[in-house]
Amino acid sequence: MNQTLVLNVVGLTPALLEYAPNLKQLADHGAMRPIDTITPAVTTSVQSTMLTGTLPREHGIVGNGWYFRDLSEILFWRQSNHLVHGEKVWEAARKRDASFTCANLFWWYDMYSTVDIAVTPRPMYPADGRKLPDIHTHPNGLRDKLQDEHGQFPLFNFWGPMANIVSTQWILQSALKIFERDKPTLTLVYLPHLDYNLQRLGPNHTSIAHDVAQVDAECAVLIKAAKLVGAEIIVLSEYGITEVNRPIHINRALRQAGWLQVRNELGRELLDAGASAAFAVADHQIAHIYISHKELINDVANLLRSLPGVEQVLDETGKQALGLDHPRSGELIVIAKADSWFTYYHFYDDDKAPDYARTVDIHRKPGYDPVELLIDPALKLPKLRIAARLAQKKLGMRYLMDVISLDASLIKGSHGRPTDVPDEGPLFITSKPELLNDEAVAATDIKNLLLAHIFGK
Repeated sequence: MNQTLVLNVVGLTPALLEYAPNLKQLADHGAMRPIDTITPAVTTSVQSTMLTGTLPREHGIVGNGWYFRDLSEILFWRQSNHLVHGEKVWEAARKRDASFTCANLFWWYDMYSTVDIAVTPRPMYPADGRKLPDIHTHPNGLRDKLQDEHGQFPLFNFWGPMANIVSTQWILQSALKIFERDKPTLTLVYLPHLDYNLQRLGPNHTSIAHDVAQVDAECAVLIKAAKLVGAEIIVLSEYGITEVNRPIHINRALRQAGWLQVRNELGRELLDAGASAAFAVADHQIAHIYISHKELINDVANLLRSLPGVEQVLDETGKQALGLDHPRSGELIVIAKADSWFTYYHFYDDDKAPDYARTVDIHRKPGYDPVELLIDPALKLPKLRIAARLAQKKLGMRYLMDVISLDASLIKGSHGRPTDVPDEGPLFITSKPELLNDEAVAATDIKNLLLAHIFGK
């Protein structure tokens, strides 16, 4: 078996490779191809396809979140690997050689998986409302060992207004320690840094070149360690991010039509999914539309097709064509145009927005909210506001870190709809060029490519 290192550099594209000298050198000495990714081109769906070799119709991960019909709840960013159906790459490898081992650092659905070593974010949520940085690991003792060696996992640098290179550095330092100490046959490492400013500022912003150079320098450390022991090296990404300028408030349209219902709690409006005839689970440039009565499907589809920024409305036939015909999918799936994306907003009046709307709260919001990456520019003295909230926290008082804007036009980059231009989409770089042909790499072929790196062609 060949020891193999896989670096998932989120948002990296062939067009951005010119700013990454170390990764470009790896591509020049090996090979680079664009990835023919799936729809939806979002984190959990693409990763699940790469690791199982199947489409969402088989593995069941139809988005970063979906409507759990039996609970009547919209849930995002669940973590149990039991949600992912099908044989994973490490399970297939172990069948070939029982001595095979796998370490997974921060690829999603890492919790309770069958890998030998797992590291994934897992904040603590005490009953007093606090959110405390932490990780979940397997084996359990690795949790304390890594945080003793590298400090507490920097959760607030992993997502939110403070998200930056610090979280990627922590993941990389932990990966390096595990790679050198435990010597897994396959090491999967997720490096999120590019995801932040590509969404905040857009892929054409001048600062993106600096971000690429930063993550490239971090990758160089692991690449050097892999080369020292003769390991094979793969660098890949899940999607490319495109410039956007038009948020689509799809749930407001469904509410105006009388299909979406809200529940008033203390003067604030919460989406009441179980009571709604139709509502959207917004996920970047994709939205699943859940409809309670089949006779409404055509009317809902016609309304959605009329919304500015909507490119496609997929019915059963359309879902089948993209491999999204799974019971977790909505009755309809809507895809935005390249310059547009979907908000979760169901409220008309910002004063009636749920209390979580102005906070970083990825588990309570009924859809993906990239505006969490920015401090509300309309706030006066935002640092003073944050300091006051942190003081309340230290005093044990209940508080809301309400610093997030409700102005969706602030977001300049999005993904979910595969890019029109391959150079602006995801890529696959390998140290073993003989394993690739001249064509783009299908996302469904990546599982077998990983096995070929480990066991030979």
